Amino acid sequence: MEDLRSLAEKIIRCRRCPRLVKYRRWAAEHPPKRYRSERYWAKPLPGFGDPEARIMAVGLAPAAHGGNRTGRMWTGDGAGNTLIRSLYNVGLANRPDSRRADDGLALRGIYLTAVLRCPPPENKPTSDEIRNCVDYLRQELMLLRNVSVVVALGSIAFNTVIRLLREMGVDFGRPLPKFRHGLVLEPGGSLGDRKPPIIIASYHPSRQNTQTGKLTQEMLDQVFEKALRYAGAVKVERG
Repeated sequence: MEDLRSLAEKIIRCRRCPRLVKYRRWAAEHPPKRYRSERYWAKPLPGFGDPEARIMAVGLAPAAHGGNRTGRMWTGDGAGNTLIRSLYNVGLANRPDSRRADDGLALRGIYLTAVLRCPPPENKPTSDEIRNCVDYLRQELMLLRNVSVVVALGSIAFNTVIRLLREMGVDFGRPLPKFRHGLVLEPGGSLGDRKPPIIIASYHPSRQNTQTGKLTQEMLDQVFEKALRYAGAVKVERG
């Protein structure tokens, strides 16, 4: 099986979804005024973090003017800063924000990824685009053998993770669970030769959710505190 670096190289070369290829380039060619002097990454994004991680966080997709601009998942936009602030607050990140790919951010005990590797228009992927991309998430799950907790950020991430793990032999019973913030699932079955991960559901840290108060920083901190308790992940040393 290939390693994470080889998988990352394959993801960066991906052109499976013509609509997303077109949109990521369009976003790079039509940046908001504050980013007009910057050169956009405008390619698919692999996940990043600790290869020995016990926690995996799965979001929807890179932001058109966040990760698609900076070249790193969860970097350069409000949602990324909210997420990284929580990881810093609970001891999984060495700094409280995520602004550039070269900003010195280091994660320990956690790996960050997403359902899609390119930004979808209006944050609305098609079912075909999800199917095209989900194999990358499958490979990350198999390569990150220490992952015992998956934090699903948003309903699309939650439903995709559930479907993917069921296809991989994990048992969630019937009826299938519905998304609810703070929900914890301890599934049965197996993931290859190891126990399946516990699933924790959270609202996505999008600006829409944080600005309306649907998701507060404290609520997201509590999600990752819960993930730490289940995973026993090692905290990062700051400074």
